[in-house]
Amino acid sequence: MPLSEHEQRLLDQIERALYAEDPKFASTVRGAKLRRPSKRRRVQGIVLFVVGVAALITGVMLPQLAIASIPVVSVFGFLLMFFGVLITLTTLRRGDQVAEGAQEDGKPARSRSSFSEKMEERFRRRFDEER
Repeated sequence: MPLSEHEQRLLDQIERALYAEDPKFASTVRGAKLRRPSKRRRVQGIVLFVVGVAALITGVMLPQLAIASIPVVSVFGFLLMFFGVLITLTTLRRGDQVAEGAQEDGKPARSRSSFSEKMEERFRRRFDEER
C-alpha cells in the first residue's frame, strides 16, 4: 500500500533529521540492506560441512570413541555438517533476496509473503468494520 503525500513528506523529514543527527549511522543502516553476503561466509559453511563429513566418517570407523554407546565424534560431525549447511544456505538465500530486491534506482523492492498480505487484508477488514 503506497504512502499518502503527507506520510511521504513526514518520512522524508524523519530521514533528513536522521542524516543530520547521525550521518554515519544512517549510511551504515542504508548500506547494510544492499550489501551482498561475502563469499568468505559461504566458503566457511562449505568447509565446515566437509569437516563435519570427515568427523562423521571417523566416528563410524572408530567405534571405541563412543561414550555410553553414543558415538560422540559422529554426533559432533553431524552437528558440524548441519551448521555448515545452515551457514551456506542462509548466505545464499540472503544473496538471492538482495539480488531480487534491488531496483534500478538502488532502493530495495518491497516483497511480501502471502501470509503478510493475508494479515494486512484481515486488519483492513476489521478496521473498516469498526467505522
